[in-house]
Amino acid sequence: MLIDDLLPDAGALLPDAVDLRRRLHRRPELGLSLPSTQEAVLDALDGLPLSSVSTGSGTTSVVAVLDGEAAGASEGRTILLRGDMDALPMPEDTGLDFASTVDGAMHACGHDAHTAMLAGAARLLSERRGSFAGRVVFMFQPGEEGHHGARIMLDEGLLDVGGGVDAAFAIHTTPNLRAGQVATRGGSIMASDDTFVVTVRGRGGHASEPHRALDPIPVACEIVLALQSAVTRRMDTFDPAVVTVARVRAGSTSNVIPETAELFGTMRTVSERARRRVCETVERVASGVAAAHGADVDFRLVNGYPVTVNDPDFASFVGSVAGDAFIALPNPVMGAEDFSYVLQRLPGAMAFLGTRPEGVSGEPAPNHSNRMLLNEDAMANGIALHAAVALSFLDPSTNSA
Repeated sequence: MLIDDLLPDAGALLPDAVDLRRRLHRRPELGLSLPSTQEAVLDALDGLPLSSVSTGSGTTSVVAVLDGEAAGASEGRTILLRGDMDALPMPEDTGLDFASTVDGAMHACGHDAHTAMLAGAARLLSERRGSFAGRVVFMFQPGEEGHHGARIMLDEGLLDVGGGVDAAFAIHTTPNLRAGQVATRGGSIMASDDTFVVTVRGRGGHASEPHRALDPIPVACEIVLALQSAVTRRMDTFDPAVVTVARVRAGSTSNVIPETAELFGTMRTVSERARRRVCETVERVASGVAAAHGADVDFRLVNGYPVTVNDPDFASFVGSVAGDAFIALPNPVMGAEDFSYVLQRLPGAMAFLGTRPEGVSGEPAPNHSNRMLLNEDAMANGIALHAAVALSFLDPSTNSA
């Protein structure tokens, strides 16, 4: 079944999906505890013929199961559809009449739309449960923005629901693609995300007598520059890495050389091999540069999300379901996703859904921007894509995607 076959029915559900999205947008919640969002999801699912609805203990997650009613339904396969629910800790400057009412929190990554689209897909699939065998697991997930919510849900037995899960699919919106376009690729689609903290330890002193101190600030600055050279010289061009020092912190006033300087940064790669190598390189360069100046270094690595890797066959399957809306994604995206944990355990794929706003000239504000806007009409395409992937995967006339 193609996405086009379901667009009329998805369009009929769009007003309710937009209403849910706007309610979530007005009241964004952060991290693993999203009580208002969870309540809104449960209300949206209320009255559907779901065989089970459960909530998490480590997070305010929601997991719902819909059983098909086609012949042989009990022997059919199971597919998981994911929608993440949390917002970002940042201000909103969109000027929307439904802008965030919570200071320092904004749905700037489309998770409000992800949640609303998945709830819409649950309703659409409920209306068509007589046409598929097997079951659909709807995964409403908190804590995607750095809190490892998917991993927590897996630890709580997510994949045991309904007797086990055979495949998984997720949608991520992006304003960088034309509204309604669907883009994915086999293999790595999103990067790993690891954080490092480098603390350079020198000796404090008077700023007028640097020779009597050991100033950690120029050492830290040299480390920043050396890291950029190390990445371009040591990493394979065809297995890329991005290292960004995003914050430098040192000193308290103009006439004091501080004891320490701190560097905070991120490392992104699209293979586990490059991930290991870049982590080793950052630590070695920081330690080596500091040693050359007689300073010491403390290096702390915080492991983030692994590389998000699509199953090539399932990604191709999603492309065929998307039909004319599909475009092949030529390269991975260097953002990171905790859906990677799910795809480590199951064949499946993530796809990007274009949500470019109408009337925007030039480049639209990207995800994670305080001015990010989203074309709500494209949510109908997302509802239809979720449903089309599930119905095609669970088609009783076939046994494989």
